Amino acid sequence: MNNNCISNILDNILLLQEQRSTNGIGCTKEILGETSETANTRPINIYTCCNNAIWTMPYDYQGATGESTFFRIESINNNTATFRILINTAGVYTATDNFFIIDLDCVSCIKCLKDTLIATI
Repeated sequence: MNNNCISNILDNILLLQEQRSTNGIGCTKEILGETSETANTRPINIYTCCNNAIWTMPYDYQGATGESTFFRIESINNNTATFRILINTAGVYTATDNFFIIDLDCVSCIKCLKDTLIATI
């Protein structure tokens, strides 16, 4: 199965995070935040094909460990994508140095969350 729809949306988000542009709504909104100065990341949740469960990944960040359901797209290569694990504490996202690669055929849907500025990208 080739998951073109998910891949196309992730490509759009990745482009926005790298270059920033204007217009659109939702996952395809063509600007991050209210202006190009207010955000550099569109966090997402990932849902798996197997049982439509939300994807969780373990992290280790500055001595703290846990699991997260918040991710930032970092790259796409063919039908795989590399994500950075984000930590969300009281609505504030922190970027970890933890990454994972997923086969996009395993993804049934993504949920785009409110754009945010993450200082340590």
